[in-house]
Amino acid sequence: MTTLYIKNMVCDRCKTAVRQGLEQLGLHPENVSLGEVTIHEDNLSGDVQSRMDDALLSLGFERIDDRKGRLIESIKAKVIQMIHHSDQVDRKVNWSTLLADEMHYEYNYLSNLFSGVESITLEQYVIRQKIERVKELLLYDELNLSEIAYRMGYSSVAHLSAQFKKVTGLTPSDLKKSREINKSRKSLDRVS
Repeated sequence: MTTLYIKNMVCDRCKTAVRQGLEQLGLHPENVSLGEVTIHEDNLSGDVQSRMDDALLSLGFERIDDRKGRLIESIKAKVIQMIHHSDQVDRKVNWSTLLADEMHYEYNYLSNLFSGVESITLEQYVIRQKIERVKELLLYDELNLSEIAYRMGYSSVAHLSAQFKKVTGLTPSDLKKSREINKSRKSLDRVS
């Protein structure tokens, strides 16, 4: 068994694309999760690794083979999973505790590493992911702003609106009225 760490693997479609790409190379993915794939094969030859890297790049992904890069991608995958793919209703998350526990490192180390590699603080990354999720919820038009604020862990609609405006330049209501939601939304791997 070999574990591969994959950059930009942020959704179920990504997991499917990576699985199919690896299967087309004759590899046997056993477990595919956000940012990580376990394949049945051990000790991949240089040629197989090269073909795998080319196939992943053609799909918009990249294999990560350094420890710090894998850690950054694991952090991103956990943030994305919690914000975009979790069924939790109340999103009041203590990110420093959650990430430190999940990654088995002190939060200060994770935060400094993330900032150094990504040129954005970990806190800003979490906020931007939350704003992308808010845009998605606004697009669906199933929840009012109070429900969205609660669901995303904001203390109030005013707090959500202030943070939203700081990131996007518009209030949630302004964006919704303008019908520019689809144009303003970003692919999760492009949020930075």
